[in-house]
Amino acid sequence: MAYINTVLGKIDIKNLGFTYTHEHLLAHPPEWKRKEDPDLELPSIECAIIELKKFYNAGGRTLVEGSTIDYGREPERLKIIATQVPINIVCSTGFNKASYYPVWVKEIEFNDLVDLFVKEIEEGIGNTGIKAGQIKIGTSYNVITTTEEKVAAAAAKAQNITKAPIWCHTENGTMGIELLDILEKNGADISKVAIGHSDRNADYKYHLDILKRGAYLQFDGPGKIKYYPDSTRIELIKRIINNGFENKLLISGDMGRKSYLSAYGGGPGFEYIIKKFTKRMLEEGIEQKIINKIFIENPANWLQIEKD
Repeated sequence: MAYINTVLGKIDIKNLGFTYTHEHLLAHPPEWKRKEDPDLELPSIECAIIELKKFYNAGGRTLVEGSTIDYGREPERLKIIATQVPINIVCSTGFNKASYYPVWVKEIEFNDLVDLFVKEIEEGIGNTGIKAGQIKIGTSYNVITTTEEKVAAAAAKAQNITKAPIWCHTENGTMGIELLDILEKNGADISKVAIGHSDRNADYKYHLDILKRGAYLQFDGPGKIKYYPDSTRIELIKRIINNGFENKLLISGDMGRKSYLSAYGGGPGFEYIIKKFTKRMLEEGIEQKIINKIFIENPANWLQIEKD
């Protein structure tokens, strides 16, 4: 049976519902980054519950939590949150990008890194028994460091064993193609890879090149007008749909700042995509069945683990 790992255990893919495929409930970046940009730290379990209840009341049912080992991941507190709000929470194994890595990531033997990812997917994180549901990797701005390549290669090898999905942080939407090359060279199933932050790089040719490789394209900037207006994202989405790739598109909000979350006094919050962005999609001529595919069917197909 195909299943999805959540912090409360395995669920059937039919029980996924409306899904955000890249968010943060709790986050603790490295100390140097917290001092530089304290807005990135999300310490409050109470605020996470408030925000998640709004997501649930708006119609949300599943959330993929993208905080990694180097980003202050807290699986046990995520489990507490999942007992307070009826949302499926998927947590991550893996790492963000080289500037956040602890020193040991560079020093660890390659096969030990593979084993770490496999253990956290198949047995659990530490002694918690909580199993990760995705492997997250990342790259830097316009460059892939040697250690980032090592982590990506290890993720590919771990995916061969676990059949888990891989989610890729790309800094400002760069290096997605090059990252696919590394993953493919190391035997990854590209059809189970999502290239994140791709709408930061509003270049349709770039998007098309990723989609033609068979990977999922992740947009996670709706409501972030500081980058560009949502009209640009809508046009990119419509082009993707018109070219027959609606089954490979994932959309989320990546609300990983206090200033993005209503529970901390910011916005637009977890309600925005469901209450406003999907309405805008409808108004712009995107059919409801396509919206359902993007937020329900595609996440289920990408997240499912199906082993022989």
